[in-house]
Amino acid sequence: MTTDPSSLRGKFAVVTGSTQGLGEAAVRLFAERDAAGIIVSGRNADRGNAVAADLRAGGCKAHFVEADLANVDACRAVVTAADENFGAVHVLVNCAALTVRGNIWDTTPELFDRIIAVNSRAPLLLMQDACKLMRREGNGGSIVNISSVASFGSEQFLLPYTASKSALNAMTKNVAFAVMRYRIRANAIAVGWMDSPAEDFIQRTFHSDGEDWLEKAESEQPFGRLLKTDEVARSIAFLASDESGMMTGSLIDFDQSVRGAGPVSKPPPLDDPYWSIGADDSAWQ
Repeated sequence: MTTDPSSLRGKFAVVTGSTQGLGEAAVRLFAERDAAGIIVSGRNADRGNAVAADLRAGGCKAHFVEADLANVDACRAVVTAADENFGAVHVLVNCAALTVRGNIWDTTPELFDRIIAVNSRAPLLLMQDACKLMRREGNGGSIVNISSVASFGSEQFLLPYTASKSALNAMTKNVAFAVMRYRIRANAIAVGWMDSPAEDFIQRTFHSDGEDWLEKAESEQPFGRLLKTDEVARSIAFLASDESGMMTGSLIDFDQSVRGAGPVSKPPPLDDPYWSIGADDSAWQ
């Protein structure tokens, strides 16, 4: 597929979780493809301001909004900033998420509520505000939700994360149907195992004390590597732009696996270290 390098020309975008990793890759690609303006959002003010400054240096209008999306008012402030700075929003990318571990035995109500708030409720509020602004301006729009292949069941230690992304999948289809007459599209990408700063932190915190986890993980994959943020960012840009046409309500698996194919998953023996991974989220406080 040949991609128009100016496929986002003239569009104003909001991208959550864009201070690092996939979200950062997306906003940098949007700027390269001539987006008119971008709201960068996340919890890390230093990183967020630095990313926004880089985008402005390249000629893109960019503003950083510090937001902990577990807070309702913080969610509301993100799209409000787009309205105040740009007067419109054409693209919303819900990229921010928590992946704190928790299973059926140790997931607390507090942990569950926290993950649902960031991974499900925040995207709902952002879609709600963005759709109202898109409807007001009458120019249509595109919503891209970053889901996960974990939404289909996943590992035992991702129970609340799985629930949150399953909810996001269903909401994507519901919203796509509800706003279609306003020419607003909503799609989701179910991303697989991806090499990112957040994944590096997760692996070192919960799964490995070694420095070579990435090398080992990549050696075991069908394509010999994990997904990279820049390639997933390109799929986000495709869905965000007019290149994806009328595509809406779609859930795209972006992974080195085929859902429903191959051997049926079976859990390891109970004495396997796999079962020791739980909901110790102290590193996230």
